[in-house]
Amino acid sequence: MPVEITWWGHATCTVEDSGTRVLTDPLFARRLAHLRRRRGAPPPAAAAVADVVLVSHLHYDHLHVPSLGRLAPGTRVLVPRGAPAQVPGLRRMDWLRLTEVAPGDEVTVGELTIRVVSARHDGRRLPVGPHRSPALGYVVEGAARTYFAGDTGLFDTMAEEVGAVDVALLPVGGWGPHLGEGHLDAGRAAQALAQLRPVSAVPVHYGTYWPIGMDAVRPHEFHDPGTDFVRLAAAAAPEVAVHLLAHGESVRPGVNR
Repeated sequence: MPVEITWWGHATCTVEDSGTRVLTDPLFARRLAHLRRRRGAPPPAAAAVADVVLVSHLHYDHLHVPSLGRLAPGTRVLVPRGAPAQVPGLRRMDWLRLTEVAPGDEVTVGELTIRVVSARHDGRRLPVGPHRSPALGYVVEGAARTYFAGDTGLFDTMAEEVGAVDVALLPVGGWGPHLGEGHLDAGRAAQALAQLRPVSAVPVHYGTYWPIGMDAVRPHEFHDPGTDFVRLAAAAAPEVAVHLLAHGESVRPGVNR
């Protein structure tokens, strides 16, 4: 069965592999604090249907409690170790099957093996306070090996930890006019692609949310990261097929199996 990737916007994707639906960092809101969804309609109800959900870190645009609340009872949700202690809303979701994970862990769901890998990003729920939960990436291994990077900066052992993959879902932007430390922009994502050398890549985490009232502030940081990544990836890793998706669009990428 071909692997299918659907991008719903921001870091939210569905990966369908070997009869199992994997949902990443679900964020279905029209508005989140000072951010509004500026492009693409919110995902349909079907987007919340998943066998397993992967949460990369505790920031509100990646661990969004109301979006997790739309999941069906019994849905498996992998969260960074320590997340329930920091996010009271998680502890109240007793209809979900929460599993705390850390880099090096492996979880089996259906015919898939999900490997947990490191990310270089601030894993705290709030910008102050002790660092209690790691930021994570995930490698979903089934008919394909799909790397979901979450939020991360470049790091020396990325290719070693992630290993050989067929598809890379890489963040290429953000939700504001400036990216802080621990992020990939289009250029750094192209460098990551050159290290990872997957068969295919899909740029994510751009062109969806933007601060209210700031549409005219550095608008290229909202509109351009996807096309910039396509151009820079062609120079850095020309053998990789890059799929630039619209919100709600799907692709069946090639795999090296």
